[in-house]
Amino acid sequence: MAAKTTHAVGVDIGGTGIKAGIVDLDAGQLASDRVKVATPAGAEPDDVLRAVRQVLDTLGVADDASVALGVAFPAIVKRGRTLSAANVSDKWIGFEAEKFFEDGLGREIHFANDADVAGVAEVRYGAAKGVDGLVILTTLGTGIGSALIYDGVLVPNSELGHVQRAKHGKDAEAYAAYSAFEREGLTWEKWAARLQWYYSHIEFLFSPDLFIVGGGVSKHAQNFLPLLELGTPIVPAVHRNNAGIIGAAALARTGDVA
Repeated sequence: MAAKTTHAVGVDIGGTGIKAGIVDLDAGQLASDRVKVATPAGAEPDDVLRAVRQVLDTLGVADDASVALGVAFPAIVKRGRTLSAANVSDKWIGFEAEKFFEDGLGREIHFANDADVAGVAEVRYGAAKGVDGLVILTTLGTGIGSALIYDGVLVPNSELGHVQRAKHGKDAEAYAAYSAFEREGLTWEKWAARLQWYYSHIEFLFSPDLFIVGGGVSKHAQNFLPLLELGTPIVPAVHRNNAGIIGAAALARTGDVA
C-alpha cells in the first residue's frame, strides 16, 4: 500500500517546533499548508505525542490510516528505539519510540533521525540528487544535525553536531548551532567565524565532495555561506526547513532510509 501511494504525511519533530505537511511524493513538494506547533516544554514523550496528534488533526489525517506517515525525530534511531536526547527529555534515551507513536496514534509509522530524513529529501528531490561521492548535509537549528550520503546512499545516525571544541569545552552545536547565534546575539560575521571552525574541522575529517546546509536559517544562506572559505562546495538545501517533512514522507512510501 505505502509503496504505491503518491501522497504521504511527514512529521518533523524538533527541539523547538513540530512541523508537518502532506507531501506530493512524485514532485517532492508540499501538497498542503505546513502546520507547526511549539515543541512542549521538556519534550517528554506523552506531551510530544499529543502535539503530533494536534498537527495531524489540523491536517485532517489523524484518523486516516490509509495515508502513509513518516516521523522524524532529533535522536539516534536504531530499530525504532531512540538512543540519545540532545534537545529533548532524557526519557527518550533507550525508549521504544516507534512503537510508542504507533500505539498512541493507532497506526503504522516509519520513524528515523531528523537530519537523516532531510538527507533523504535532498537526495531524492534536492541538492544531493545525482551527486557522486560523499555529501554531508547539516541542519543548523536548535542543534546541528547531520546526514552522510555516499553515492546517493544514506549512512544513518551520524552525529557530527557533537564533535568537540576542546578550547571552549563545548561540543559543536553548543558553539555553532543557529540557537547559539540567537542566544548570544551574534552578528552574521561572528557566527560565520564559528561555522568556519566547524566546517573546516568536518572537511578535514571526511574530505567530502559537497556540503549542504539545511534548517530554517538556510533561507538566509546569502548572509553567511559566502563568508566561509572551504575547499568543498557548500550550498543551501533546496527544501530548506521543509526537508524533514518531505524526507519523512518519502521514507513512509518506501519504508527504508536509502
